[in-house]
Amino acid sequence: MTQAIRLARAAEVSSLLDLTEEQWRHSAATGRVREPVLFLIEVRDAVEVLRDGAGWESEYLRDVWRLERLPGITTPATATVPRPRVRLHFERIAQPWLRDLAKRWLRLRLTSGLSITAAHTGLDALVCFGAFLTHVGADRLADIDRPLLERHLAHVASQPGGHGLKKGRISNLNLFFQAIRQNRWDDSLPGTAAFYPGDIPPEPAATVSRRLAEHVMAQVESEENLDRWDNPSGRLITLILIRGGLRISSVICLDFDCLLQDGQGAPYLRYFNTKMKREAAVPIDEELEQAIRDHQHRVLERWPQGTGVLFPRPHANASGRLRISDSSYRQMLRRWLATCDIRNEHGQPVRLTPHQWRHTFACRLINRDVPQEVVRVLLDHESSRMTAHYARITDQTVRRRWEAAMKVNIKGERVELDANGPLGQAQWAKTRYGIATQTLPNGYCGLPVQKTCPHANACLTCPVFLTGPEFLPELKEQHTRTLTLIDNATSCGHTRVAEMNQQVADNLDRMIGELEDGRDEGEEAADAG
Repeated sequence: MTQAIRLARAAEVSSLLDLTEEQWRHSAATGRVREPVLFLIEVRDAVEVLRDGAGWESEYLRDVWRLERLPGITTPATATVPRPRVRLHFERIAQPWLRDLAKRWLRLRLTSGLSITAAHTGLDALVCFGAFLTHVGADRLADIDRPLLERHLAHVASQPGGHGLKKGRISNLNLFFQAIRQNRWDDSLPGTAAFYPGDIPPEPAATVSRRLAEHVMAQVESEENLDRWDNPSGRLITLILIRGGLRISSVICLDFDCLLQDGQGAPYLRYFNTKMKREAAVPIDEELEQAIRDHQHRVLERWPQGTGVLFPRPHANASGRLRISDSSYRQMLRRWLATCDIRNEHGQPVRLTPHQWRHTFACRLINRDVPQEVVRVLLDHESSRMTAHYARITDQTVRRRWEAAMKVNIKGERVELDANGPLGQAQWAKTRYGIATQTLPNGYCGLPVQKTCPHANACLTCPVFLTGPEFLPELKEQHTRTLTLIDNATSCGHTRVAEMNQQVADNLDRMIGELEDGRDEGEEAADAG
């Protein structure tokens, strides 16, 4: 408080309103402590609300909207707590007529339930379009026709950013034009000013997995490394992201009372799906449940009156009702990764995003043969389309493992799958189906699924039988049982039974020998590497 008074006295003002928020920030830019100037800015805002009031009537005319002052735009996840300081900067649009239309459009969308993130995306599209109009010298709404928009499409395509950013700029601008026509805001907009479905390039196929390698996850999940978190909130957020598969936006919005139990006493985490805008729940283990309860006790020790939020902001938060921000957690995460010196398989420091743990969570479930529909429910996806993406990635991973593994037939000959051949994909589909539906105790059936097996449980004499080194213990055990059966049949004079089982024993000898030789070759190669 003393430092804040000194700052105000040094500014030589008669009221905090004599300087703008930006000017107050600039006046204390050389200071090492941020809290005094933040306090002055907060008090300045309170005085301004007392003078001008809050709401659309006082905010709409500004070129910088302060969304925390606008009623009716909260979501269920944030309706009970103050919103953070969020701004929409219309001053970045140079054209006054475009700026006025942008304000009308975004006011309409915000009051209709548009999220703050979507409002930022829409404003970005108009800022980009305004910069393009300045570049080409178009200064009227009437100048916007189809040829001009075709040039804008090329301009957007040449700008940095991914497919999602560019798609958002085109689709939001098209919605903007539709709103102008629908609400009759300005009839000078030409009828040819429109985009068509083919204007937006198709989204590139997701062929690269964003999940983290298990080598990295082993370091991240290490108790020794987890104990290096200097902030208990950061540690718990990390555990929820890893074990619950939630988005970071949903985790930081968790309510204080977020734990539920079913009729059997099993714990669940209740959260708000910020993308789908709905309540959801995910099952958790007892260890994570206890970690959340311990964290609740810590929060109540600091804010005995209660906060309403599970992860309150640690500073400048006297009431405890302000949530920790996404950016704050990401900064803590970067520091923690550097402190733990977590590295990838190439020895390079790991850089990861919180959303990669959601991908890892889903892929781990698929790898454990959890049905895709169950994974969809756990991730709270609207449809199975996105969940299928994880299943496709995992299927490719399994294929690589299958192709890298050695397979032998009953003659002890190595069998290779030609991944690049003309029948590579079809052969893999057949084999993958066989693994799922026709797995045997000691190998796999290579028979096409459309055919009926004529060998009646005589797989070790079947020409389409395949096996691998993972079945060596079963093969050796069966070899021992077969030799015992041959001895018993021979002693009892059952020549035919002995001959039939001798063929099985010979096949087992060849397969075991080849598999053991291949395993030894692999170990020697690994030692040499």
